[in-house]
Formats: sequence, C-alpha cells, structure tokens
Amino acid sequence: MISRNENSRLRSKTKIRKTISGTAERPRLTVYRSLNHVYAQLIDDATGSTIVSASSLSKELEEEIKNAKGKISKSKIVGILVAKKALEKKITSVVFDRNGYRYHGRIQAIADGAREGGLKF
Repeated sequence: MISRNENSRLRSKTKIRKTISGTAERPRLTVYRSLNHVYAQLIDDATGSTIVSASSLSKELEEEIKNAKGKISKSKIVGILVAKKALEKKITSVVFDRNGYRYHGRIQAIADGAREGGLKF
C-alpha cells in the first residue's frame, strides 16, 4: 500500500515530468532517495538510456562515504561524482529532476555537489 506522502510525491513527480525531459546534449539529472542511500542518474529521454549513474553504494566512493558524517554530506559526495563522470563524457549542462521530493536536505546536497563538480543547471 502506498502511503499518503508517497502518493503525494508521485503526483508531484508526474507534474514535473510533464515539463522536464532530457536530451543527449542536456540530459536529465534525476535523483532518488531511500532511507539510507541516495542515487543519481543522467538520463537521455530521447533514447531512454542512462548515460551516467552514481550512488552512495558506488565502489569508487566506498572510502569517502565511510569517513563522511551524515546523509547530507554523503549526498554531496554523490553529486560531485555524478558531475565528474558527466564531464568525462563531455556533458556540462543538465536539467535537474528532483523526482517529486522537496528541494532541501539530501536533494539539495546532490544538486550543490553537482554544481560544485562543474555541471550547469
């Protein structure tokens, strides 16, 4: 059964996705947060493919995540990694999709980390 909060988030997500879509030149940076982890992907909606992905479970972040205190600092590290991977694929500009979540806390930290890493929103 879907909770009231989850149902509200899914309605919000649907409204957001009606206006936002990613292209090969400017993919969609979408985020997902679970209770303990965060995930970020760059998606090209024209082909329906994921270009770059990173999460707090990524092997290359294992040491940094261990040393980070709190979920927000882990989220910022994930945002920086997504930006680094995107720049390697020569992607500098993205459309941010908050996926129905409010823009604060971990979602904002991912966005700030991606901006710090060199992505333009």
